Amino acid sequence: METFISELLNSTIHIRTIELKRNDFLISEGAIENYIYIVKSGALRVFLQTELEEQTIRFGYKNSLINSLTSFLKSTPSEFYIQAIRQTKVIAIPKSEFYEFVHAKLENLKVYNSILENMITQQIEREIDILTYSPLERLKRVQARSPQLFQEIPSKYIAAYLRMSPETLSRIRK
Repeated sequence: METFISELLNSTIHIRTIELKRNDFLISEGAIENYIYIVKSGALRVFLQTELEEQTIRFGYKNSLINSLTSFLKSTPSEFYIQAIRQTKVIAIPKSEFYEFVHAKLENLKVYNSILENMITQQIEREIDILTYSPLERLKRVQARSPQLFQEIPSKYIAAYLRMSPETLSRIRK
């Protein structure tokens, strides 16, 4: 994927850098996602707001791709917010130019399909974790999948992602 991102950034597409302060929104619920973002520094969380609480579903940190995927793919209003957890810099790539790049070479299309497959697999694994595993088992599974998570994301957001209180996460990490 690093080669894919490097080639993407060195291609002739129009990119722009967006700098976000802590708690700034990259996208809000209801907006249509027209970009794919590469996180250059910092960290973001993808969440949705219910009547009762926020539900964190994904994180983005250095060298990851992030956006409101359903909105991006279907050109429908986003159900999600993407918010900076700390000062963050992303590179925004317009959807149309991103797709031109992806379809320019078979290898690019293969890498993009692999990225999508990984994202889908990660979401399904998370759903299984939340529905079937204890808090301790959820923690172990996320540590195995994303060992760098605890270096990049504050514990309170990881707790929300794992659907447990920060106190529970602190207790079971000991």
